[in-house]
Amino acid sequence: MTQTDVPVPAGQNTPQGPGQTAPGRTPRIHPAWWVALVSFVTVMCAAAFTAAPGLFVDPLNAELGWSRATIGFAVGLQSVLYGLTAPFAASLMDRFGMRPVVTVALVVITGGALSTVWMSEPWQFVLGWGLLVGVGSGSMALAFTATVTGRWFVARRGLVSGVLTAATASGQLVFLPLLAWIVENQGWRPASVTVAIASLVAIPLVLFLLRDHPADMGLAPYGGTYAPKPAPTRGAARRAVTALFDAARTGPFWLLAGAFAICGATTNGLVRTHFVPGAHDHGMPITVAASLLAVIGVVDVIGTIGSGWLTDRYSPRVLLGVYYTLRGVALLFLPSLMAPNVEMPMVFFIVFYGLDWVATVPPTLALCREFYGEDAPIVFGWVLASHQVGAGVVAFAGGLVRDMTGSYDAVWYGAGALCAGAALMSLLIRRVRQPTPDVSDA
Repeated sequence: MTQTDVPVPAGQNTPQGPGQTAPGRTPRIHPAWWVALVSFVTVMCAAAFTAAPGLFVDPLNAELGWSRATIGFAVGLQSVLYGLTAPFAASLMDRFGMRPVVTVALVVITGGALSTVWMSEPWQFVLGWGLLVGVGSGSMALAFTATVTGRWFVARRGLVSGVLTAATASGQLVFLPLLAWIVENQGWRPASVTVAIASLVAIPLVLFLLRDHPADMGLAPYGGTYAPKPAPTRGAARRAVTALFDAARTGPFWLLAGAFAICGATTNGLVRTHFVPGAHDHGMPITVAASLLAVIGVVDVIGTIGSGWLTDRYSPRVLLGVYYTLRGVALLFLPSLMAPNVEMPMVFFIVFYGLDWVATVPPTLALCREFYGEDAPIVFGWVLASHQVGAGVVAFAGGLVRDMTGSYDAVWYGAGALCAGAALMSLLIRRVRQPTPDVSDA
């Protein structure tokens, strides 16, 4: 074993400057960046499941005769469970480590996607895609991003949060056109198998490359000082519930949760689930609509990373207010842009909306850290739960409105109006009051 392989014993905390490692370790590239890279690739591979639901709406409706509301219910359940699982997943990562939790999550996603291949009744879709994929994906939720950034980074946290958040959008870019082509040419069942394979491929990356904590390698987090790895935290479920009750007694939690619920409603619940069938209603081919949705993923990478950079420099409250306002305006214009062919105004909408897609995550995570300290990953998990509840409600409601009225227009307009409320809630969040120095002690 070389000198650089020797970990620092637990309890050893040497006086070092920011960014330095334990004695004898001088890595040229800090391993935190490798952990971030592995996390990015893993989330990107697992993101195949998020690309599929909007592509399944019309095929399932045509082949099995299921209503859009029924399909939307299963997708909505997946979104809700995705959110409700996240806080417990963050606590389980504290108790058992990131590697086993993420590995089990990928196995569950694989099983859920494969189970839909043989389904013939709606409850089977609800069980496979709603329950199993929902619980598995919830353990790979943005709480994973919060845990990685919280453990491995002190400097550049906003930037890394943006990069890892963009991993899902990158997966959407890779998988949406592929899955759309498979659905159109081979059917929805081979598309489900493709989702399962993508999740399965990510498992070896996690097992062999994902490290749980910098202290496991005798390192300080990037931009921080060395500290021993904390002892495993027991009572994961109790801690998650306690963190919720503590946060729920504060006003910022409800403002963050309310705004993020609208964020989920206007992204995962509405656009990701219903944009493709909505565009298809106006004569646009599924593959073209899916490609537009994939372009949102391309631009979202830029927008989310840029938002992380801005979060390190400007008020996250103001950033959220701007993001939600611009999103609402874009949605109000969307119904007039729908057409059989892609025109420049639609391209402008796609680029504009993509920049804003999950740009809300880095400032929301920053506010959670500002108010809730060490519990920030768990509290953010609960805020994310509200995001997914909002997504689940609109995934179902959007399909129901389409079944009843024959159009998605009312849903687009309603979502645009909701964004105004999210902007207002974000701007109402107050800063943490810093203690004033006692001059009598001077």
